[in-house]
Amino acid sequence: MVFLLITVISGVFFSHVYAQTAAPEVKASDVVNPVNTAWTLIAAFLVFGMQVGFTMLEAGFCRSRETVNVLMECVVDTCLCGILFYAFGFAFMFSHGNGFIGYHWFFLQGAPATYETTGVAFLAVWLFQFAFADTCSTITSGAMIGRTAFFGDLLYSVAVSGFIYPDGWLATMGSDGHFFASLGMGFHDFAGSTVVHTIGGVIALAGSIVLGPRLGRQFKRDGGAPMLPHDLTIAVSGGLILWFGWYGFNPGSTLSMMDFEGIGRVAANTTLAACAAGLTAMLWAYKSSKKWDAGYTTNGFLAGLVAVTCPCYWVTPLGAILLGGIAGVLVVLGVELLEWMRIDDPIGAVPVHGMCGIWGTISLGLFACGRYGASGPAGPDNSVAIKGLFYGGGTQVLVAQLIGSATITLATFAVAMAVMLAVNAGGWLRVSEEGELYGLDLHEHGISAYPEYVISALGAPSGMAQHLPSASSKPELATAKLSHLAS
Repeated sequence: MVFLLITVISGVFFSHVYAQTAAPEVKASDVVNPVNTAWTLIAAFLVFGMQVGFTMLEAGFCRSRETVNVLMECVVDTCLCGILFYAFGFAFMFSHGNGFIGYHWFFLQGAPATYETTGVAFLAVWLFQFAFADTCSTITSGAMIGRTAFFGDLLYSVAVSGFIYPDGWLATMGSDGHFFASLGMGFHDFAGSTVVHTIGGVIALAGSIVLGPRLGRQFKRDGGAPMLPHDLTIAVSGGLILWFGWYGFNPGSTLSMMDFEGIGRVAANTTLAACAAGLTAMLWAYKSSKKWDAGYTTNGFLAGLVAVTCPCYWVTPLGAILLGGIAGVLVVLGVELLEWMRIDDPIGAVPVHGMCGIWGTISLGLFACGRYGASGPAGPDNSVAIKGLFYGGGTQVLVAQLIGSATITLATFAVAMAVMLAVNAGGWLRVSEEGELYGLDLHEHGISAYPEYVISALGAPSGMAQHLPSASSKPELATAKLSHLAS
């Protein structure tokens, strides 16, 4: 009776109801675009997590007296970068423009639902690229710790995240009507050996040169030695967290989970390059010091990660091992070169990111195997594969990479030097001598990272004298020890 009533009432009072005879048609984009967007967001979260690794790495390699300063710089650089990239950084770099600079989507206004032909949600791409930009800014601060005024850090960070990092004209190089059209080959950088790491390393070099070394830093050629890190446990752990985050950095740059073979290849190449570089750095450092050095080994695998970031999509696993192994040796030589040049880089940012970023970019012209072309929303497009010199491809790719790397390196260094000199001329870049001796943590932030204990008087800044347990009973002794350290 119930079914009869439903039938009668439905037929008399309501419109006709038709049974669904077939499943609705599902378009490919209805599946592909959400999947690729989810993949891009996961990668963005992993890349953002690298900020934890950078913070730990820098905090571990610095002295205890400047640990809070490192923490604040990394956090505030991230906050600044987010706002600047929202306001105009992303627009300069990724919107339509005149070939040199974009001029749409400022403050993310007028943006489409999806970014260009990727099909990925626009704001997902923005978040992914913000995480990359944040990485560049953090690299810079690592070489400048221990003597940079916090206000000066804010000023140069605005320049780095808002103006220096956003670039892009090399994307059209080698095509008709653009630069070096006769070359017939554009510049390639799959995930950022140049556009993230070289830029960050070169800005770090400019900052280190303008700042000068930390007070008390004596170089080997002057009979001294590097200042020791205060916590290698934190530093090495931070390096491993960076390695983990790199699985978003490199595979995520496909912006496509549909290119599943490409994702797997990139992840494997990333792993093998890091492994090879960690081992070669350890062995090369042992050759001269006869010690198994944890710092060199950590910077070694980071150097391999930096180097493979550019060619990771186009090389074979063997190629990744070879170019990573060379990066491991190069980073040790780079540290020794800076030491000889009396350039103070406490964490090795310039050799790891700058020098190995350049090497990784150039290595594509040597190790590209000629089997892979480009990633796409629905899968790879290998119709135009990239082939390097060692695989019979001639020097075309190598020349394009040399031009692109040299252009970005020189242009970035020139602009970065101008920025650092301008900030320094205003008296804002370097902290005062008194503040540096007192300790940046206490001078700039009013607190030590370890306020409840001091392991040794020799590890404390002069400003910690008041916190020493013996300061009340034997103030002259405590002050004398710390004054000796400061001098």
